[in-house]
Amino acid sequence: MKIYDISQEVFSCQVFSGDPVPKKTQILSIEKGDVCNLTEFSMCAHNGTHIDAPYHFINGGKSVDKLSPESLVGPCFVAIHSGVVSGDDAKKIIEKARALDSECAKRILLKGDLEVSLDASQVFAKEGILLLGNESQTVGPKNAPMEVHLELLGKEIVLLEGIRLGEIDEGKYFLNAMPLNLGGADGAPCRAILIDFEGEENDG
Repeated sequence: MKIYDISQEVFSCQVFSGDPVPKKTQILSIEKGDVCNLTEFSMCAHNGTHIDAPYHFINGGKSVDKLSPESLVGPCFVAIHSGVVSGDDAKKIIEKARALDSECAKRILLKGDLEVSLDASQVFAKEGILLLGNESQTVGPKNAPMEVHLELLGKEIVLLEGIRLGEIDEGKYFLNAMPLNLGGADGAPCRAILIDFEGEENDG
């Protein structure tokens, strides 16, 4: 078994253009004579590695605290791609995932410098996946992400954005992407991990 941390460190993480940057303040310090070290921090719910809940783009949609753990924890498939992910690409990704395990086809992580097209998002939505992850800070075109978000979040597909898959080969893994339990929030940071129980099943 091997465990991979696929999260960004928060205070040095990537931030979507216009979002607040994470900040920390040392409230107490042992070096200064305090009884302990104590840190205060602030950040946007969508900094670094994070999830988008439906409420991010849909009023009345589920907030972070209402998401099912089933969407966030379970077998997944990591697919490597470059460029725009077309509808046909999305179909092939689902087919490859199902060939390994029907359960891992429910959670798809996309590795590479890529952009999820509206056609691809419609395929993923139709196939009934529970979660879609990518390395970018947003799913879909960076200058116009709304349509893709609405398509996926409208089907209650959780988005896991800002992951880091540099060490990861294409194949089947076990994902844990539980976010902070922020009541009523549209998103939340998470410490996402992948577990490789059976490395021989990965294409590598």
